[in-house]
Amino acid sequence: MKIYLATDHAGFELKEKIKKILDDERYEVHDCGALSHEEGDDYPDFIKKAAEAVSRDPENAKAIIFGGTGQGEAIVANRFPHVRAIVFYGGLETILQLSREHNDANVLSLGARFLTPDGAERAIKLWLETPFSREDRHRRRIEKIEK
Repeated sequence: MKIYLATDHAGFELKEKIKKILDDERYEVHDCGALSHEEGDDYPDFIKKAAEAVSRDPENAKAIIFGGTGQGEAIVANRFPHVRAIVFYGGLETILQLSREHNDANVLSLGARFLTPDGAERAIKLWLETPFSREDRHRRRIEKIEK
């Protein structure tokens, strides 16, 4: 599976830590930027690249995007066809499972200002390892979203 990473300055440090972890786990990781910490850079420039990649190949690609809250980043990602981005910045991890099981979410937007590196790693692991249920009701709902 291809995993695209993207962030602005607010999530840069966390993205770099997660990139190393995913590389160590032997995922095929593509870094869409930011490639250096630049205060004042704009998240849409980077998030767009990751969302476009998932949009082109939603069956084989996922993205993990980072921002201060993750909210704006998810808004950008959800502008692209076939992208279903959710936001997580802590709290009940069941949300991560349900986003995969029921919604087949393919982009995880993390609020870097609210997560520890360990919390982010745990969330990503759970999200990546949870499969889509493929139940008829969930497939039907996703088809309606696509239309």
